[in-house]
Amino acid sequence: MEPGSGVEAGVEAEREDGEPEVKRRKLLCVEFASVASCDAAVAQCFLAENDWEMERALNSYFESPVEESTLKSLSETSPERQPCVDLTSEETADSSGSKTSSSENAQQEDGSMLSVINWNIDGLDLKNLQERARGVCSYLTLYSPDVVFLQEVIPPYYSYLKKRANNYDIFAGNNFPVVYVFFFEEQVSKCGGLPSNILDVWEFLGKPKHCQYTWDTQMNSNLGISASRKHRFDRIFFRAAAAESGNIIPRSLDLLGLEKLDCGRFPSDHWGLLCNLDVIL
Repeated sequence: MEPGSGVEAGVEAEREDGEPEVKRRKLLCVEFASVASCDAAVAQCFLAENDWEMERALNSYFESPVEESTLKSLSETSPERQPCVDLTSEETADSSGSKTSSSENAQQEDGSMLSVINWNIDGLDLKNLQERARGVCSYLTLYSPDVVFLQEVIPPYYSYLKKRANNYDIFAGNNFPVVYVFFFEEQVSKCGGLPSNILDVWEFLGKPKHCQYTWDTQMNSNLGISASRKHRFDRIFFRAAAAESGNIIPRSLDLLGLEKLDCGRFPSDHWGLLCNLDVIL
């Protein structure tokens, strides 16, 4: 190596870093990684494949299918998927019987409680996505629920959850990356209503007013809708067990995500649901 060649190489590298195009691309990588909650290397890959156009690259990232390596990882760390269970196939007591059987029979409460969070986290809204994701995870840390159901989870949000909520076993839905279902009273009625042994927790608890609406454009400003709209989109159901078997009894239902974050927005345009249930043996 000739004397001074190392210095010349260093000067050349500094000159390249100082080029406007290089700086612009580095800034694009930082911005992409912030929005998508991904590594800088992943950001650079998607931007390069889309001629360094931010919108095209983000669309490509969010619409891309789950990589085979991710699916392999899920299959290795998760138990084999069980077939869907028909909740109506077992003969069980009706709703009125389920409320009285636990106290009238010789069943005993074992002192344990099951806590469940159900939340449409609105991952499709990319604005302040990382801070809103941190907000959702803070509720998981605060309440430490036993089971969590999340809807509208896009790939980068899923990756973020795997890192932040690493004390949970995480399973993606069959139609990953986005899962969401809305219920309306009219739709349920047209389907013949709920089976007699499938109960709505909110109705079971006497329809408490404080947690009636999970989507409220008057209280939640995330969507910027001026019109006032309220719906009970999000629900938790449970199956009433037969008298001779174990049972779970809902005890409370509350809303989550009612406080604005530092960015001035809520964690989601939906409120989350926190349900506590007693385990009866």
